[in-house]
Amino acid sequence: MTEPRILMDPTAENAPAQRQRRARPESITGLRVGLLDISKSRGNIFLDRIDALLTEQGATVSRFAKPTFARVAPTDLLQTITEECDVVVEGLAD
Repeated sequence: MTEPRILMDPTAENAPAQRQRRARPESITGLRVGLLDISKSRGNIFLDRIDALLTEQGATVSRFAKPTFARVAPTDLLQTITEECDVVVEGLAD
């Protein structure tokens, strides 16, 4: 007979963080937009198109990538994005 298994959730979301949403910008023109590729296949294709559309609308676009989609972004990468960007688009695809 098989003994029951206990599965534990490592995210510890007993009390999820509550944050107020920031207001959306009225215009993208002149903003510094970060595009974060989480490193899933074909995510770069999606972000290439977003990059072109944002650039046409007058945004300055910077590209960033996580080392792997399986883990959270490294703290230094998140800090760089925070310092260099006004808004961020995170892209994933398969």
